[in-house]
Amino acid sequence: MAGKTITRADLTEAVSNTGGLSRAEAADLVEQVLGAMSEALVTGEIVKLSGFGVFTVRHKTERLGRNPKTGTVVPIEPRRSLTFSASHLLKARINGTMPEPRSRRRKGPLVSAQVATE
Repeated sequence: MAGKTITRADLTEAVSNTGGLSRAEAADLVEQVLGAMSEALVTGEIVKLSGFGVFTVRHKTERLGRNPKTGTVVPIEPRRSLTFSASHLLKARINGTMPEPRSRRRKGPLVSAQVATE
């Protein structure tokens, strides 16, 4: 299963084509979005993209590991690792079973924010 890898250049091209921006503006926009996501993850925040998934940073404690070749016990340093959990919509799309779209209609009558003055 050989698939194409999506790169920053591909994202820039897609934004440029669909957003009506120049390639330079699209590249800047893509860099800003990825930079904002990276900064949030570095500071330990959760990055949630509705309909796509959630990026989180996990803190792993120090533990002992074993070299499989020699059997030597080696301490593994504490570290942070990035995890991604796909949304149910993305999973359904990957599996070809899109769920019914949720209705975006408001329940109940709409109430105008403006009050009629007499």
